Amino acid sequence: MQVTFLGTGTSQGVPVIACTCPVCSQGTTRDRRLRTSVLISHKDTQITIDAGPDFRYQMLREGVQKLDGILITHSHKDHIAGLDDVRSFNYIYRKAMNIYAMERDQEAIRKEFSYAFGEDRYPGVPDMNLITLTEEPFKLGDLDIIPLPVLHMKMQVMGFRIGDFSYITDTNYIPGETLEKIAGSKIIVLNALRKKPHPSHFNLEEAVKVLEFLRPEKAYLTHISHLLGFHDDVQKELPDFIDLAYDGLKITI
Repeated sequence: MQVTFLGTGTSQGVPVIACTCPVCSQGTTRDRRLRTSVLISHKDTQITIDAGPDFRYQMLREGVQKLDGILITHSHKDHIAGLDDVRSFNYIYRKAMNIYAMERDQEAIRKEFSYAFGEDRYPGVPDMNLITLTEEPFKLGDLDIIPLPVLHMKMQVMGFRIGDFSYITDTNYIPGETLEKIAGSKIIVLNALRKKPHPSHFNLEEAVKVLEFLRPEKAYLTHISHLLGFHDDVQKELPDFIDLAYDGLKITI
């Protein structure tokens, strides 16, 4: 299985347009992050987790020709805003895109993209097949997927374990039952927004403590704001089994 980090960032805490902060203007290419998402490829199956505002560019950048489904962690705009662009895959394969989302998030998707779900749909609108995501494991093509419920302050968000790979973003609390499901993963990806505490995201110290407790062979930090600092500087502060992820990073599991 191959995992490609499509994006590892967030717009929280920095200007979105023409950003001239030090991280943008003085950092390396690893400091230039699109919104958080990953592409997972295994045998004949290829999926993404989330489809944020940068979804179309991420698909073009990685040359993605086939997509079997999209897992939605939660319905905040930076994780679903790119769903309109599934229409390109609709056109090529002449079928709806399977979108796996909790019922609450399906409601948000229907509202956000109301033009795609009306009775008299305009030709060419995105065609989405919403599939209800619960806490029960399921199979998507060649992938066995275990949902990992966590909390984003008071909001439930889904992470996912696929084989020896566990991926969690936008959380500041992982319940004990979910920690048990993650335990034994060879690779864990976890969010680390910044160094200062945050009400709904792990900061760097908190994320490192969780990963030291779970102690995978390798861990990566994602959903990184510019407030965390420069990639190369932060990397030097991390335990040797933890790396900052960066856009375009590919790992094989």
